[in-house]
Amino acid sequence: MSYGYTGTMRTRSGRRDEVVALLTRDVDVLSSVGCRLYAVAVNDDDPDLVWVYEIWDSKAHHDNSLQLPSVKKAIEEAMPMLTGEFTGSELAVVGGLGV
Repeated sequence: MSYGYTGTMRTRSGRRDEVVALLTRDVDVLSSVGCRLYAVAVNDDDPDLVWVYEIWDSKAHHDNSLQLPSVKKAIEEAMPMLTGEFTGSELAVVGGLGV
């Protein structure tokens, strides 16, 4: 079984695309540290909300990724553009296409 995480973050008005750019910058390193899927999504019906979907080899791999310099920098840069409204769910990934 793999570790999954899905969540949303609300951006300050008009800052969504900047946050998306930060979240998708330097993602190539994630596959080398146990990430199987990292997807960032938006929906123009709610232009200030960003969704993130992740699948990792384990929760430890996910947690360790948060210590990567590029990840820490992206989080630091994104925080001023966020409202502080977040959702998140941890999941046990049991199968599916591409998993």
